[in-house]
Amino acid sequence: MIIRIKDLVQADILAGAVNGKAIFANFISLTSHEPTQPTALFLDFTDIEVATASALRESIVALKAYKRSIASNLYPVLANINESIQDEVQVLMDARNDAIIACSRADDGTVSQARLIGDLDPKQAMTFELVSRLNGADAGSLMRQFGKEERTTSTTAWNNRLSGLVQRGLVREFANGRSKFYRPLLEEAN
Repeated sequence: MIIRIKDLVQADILAGAVNGKAIFANFISLTSHEPTQPTALFLDFTDIEVATASALRESIVALKAYKRSIASNLYPVLANINESIQDEVQVLMDARNDAIIACSRADDGTVSQARLIGDLDPKQAMTFELVSRLNGADAGSLMRQFGKEERTTSTTAWNNRLSGLVQRGLVREFANGRSKFYRPLLEEAN
């Protein structure tokens, strides 16, 4: 799913908390239908030159927090942000001790330059990298492949790390009965 920010703001600037809250309300309306499978929600910033931290906090950050709080199958991803907007997002993510995924997305749907904005603790960063590199994993397979290296003796640590990445909206979770499998948010960029 794609939401073009320019269509919502009708300008090349997204500024102010009040405008951010209005965009958030639009996001909620536009994403009221839940997909059946975990899906990237591309928030496309094409032709947006400036976005202030207050507007981003009340729109993008609020949407990400809301979608994760309701265990939505939609995972917000920032698309086509410029360097200035990325700097504003970085400040917000650092202040919240959080992270979000950004990428470049062409009109034909091709995704490139996927990157994490913000920081993860070292264990989550390693787990995120493994899920991305392996193009999917579950706690058991990570335990078997990397448990000795990580000095873990059960799958609980891996489950906690993977669950934390889902809560941050950085990997997608698929359930198959009682077992869970995790895939990169942007597989097409791998």
